[in-house]
Amino acid sequence: MTTPAPARHHRFRVRAAWDMNPGAATIAAPKTSKPKPKPALGQSPATATTPARAPPPTHADLFARSSEGQAKKSTHMGFEKWWLPPAPVVKKPRSLYNAASLAYLGDCIYELYARRHFFFPPLSINEYNKRVMDVVKCEAQDLLLNKLLGEDFLTEEERDILRWGRNIVSSKTRTRKRAGIAVYNRASSLETLVGYLYLTNFKRLEQMMFQLGFTSGASSQNIADELRASFKETTSASVQSQKPAKR
Repeated sequence: MTTPAPARHHRFRVRAAWDMNPGAATIAAPKTSKPKPKPALGQSPATATTPARAPPPTHADLFARSSEGQAKKSTHMGFEKWWLPPAPVVKKPRSLYNAASLAYLGDCIYELYARRHFFFPPLSINEYNKRVMDVVKCEAQDLLLNKLLGEDFLTEEERDILRWGRNIVSSKTRTRKRAGIAVYNRASSLETLVGYLYLTNFKRLEQMMFQLGFTSGASSQNIADELRASFKETTSASVQSQKPAKR
C-alpha cells in the first residue's frame, strides 16, 4: 500500500503596529470658560444675571398703525394706507364699473371691518362667526344705513351713490325672500357706498365705518343687537306719539 503524501501547510506572516503617538485631530482641545460678570455692590446674583422680561404686547400694540421701520411712507390720495390692501387707482369708478361690481367689492371690505371689530377679545371660531354673521346680513346692514341717514352723516354725493346702488339686480332669491326686496336693496346700496369710498376716499371710509361703530379696540357687544333695540324704541315712541290722546 502506498502512504498518502503529507499535506502542505502555507505559512503567513502577520505584522501589526500600534501607533503610540495619535494625531492632534483626535485630541479634543480644552474649552475655555468665560468668566462670569460679578454682580454690583448691593445687588443679588439673581437680579444681576437674569434680564428683565419684556411685557406681553397689548391689543393696541398688535393693531398699531405705525410706519416705523419703513424706508418710505406709502400714501394714496394724500392719506396713509393703513391695514387694508391698497386700492387700485380709479379716478371715476362709476364710469368704469356698475353698481353690482362696487357692491361686490364693498361686501368684502365691510366684512373685513366686522371681523376686525370682533377679533378682540379672543373667542371661539363659532362665536366669531355668529357675531360677524349677525352684522353682515342684509337686515343688519339696513339698520346701519338707517343710522347714517338718521344722523345726517352722509354727503349729497354719497346719497347719490346709495340711490345708484339700490337698483342692483341679484340672483340671491333666498335672501331677498327672507329679508324682503326693500331691505335687500338698501343693504346692497350700503355695500356699493363702501366699495366706492374704498376706491376714491379711504379716509372718508374710515370715518363712516367708525361712525357705524366698527373699531379696532376691545368690543364684546353686538352692533346689530344695539341697533335693533334702539330702532324698536324709536319706532314704538313714534307710534305712541301718533296715537290720539284719550279724553
